[in-house]
Amino acid sequence: MSGGVEVEDTNGGCSTPKRWECQIPTALVPPPPPRKKPFSFGKKRDPPKNGFFHPPDLEELFSLMPLPMPTT
Repeated sequence: MSGGVEVEDTNGGCSTPKRWECQIPTALVPPPPPRKKPFSFGKKRDPPKNGFFHPPDLEELFSLMPLPMPTT
């Protein structure tokens, strides 16, 4: 015993580096937010090449269906 105080290492000799070369630099100015794409109100689409879908006799199909009977 030399009379000094002994410090016990509890981490097994591993520690976080404290030098400035090992530290993550702090950002001075945050990056700007992403820009939104401009929305165009007047953009019109061309009609489909084959035309719109017209089912044959759709109105007839609904007119032939019986009405549900009310239950009492």
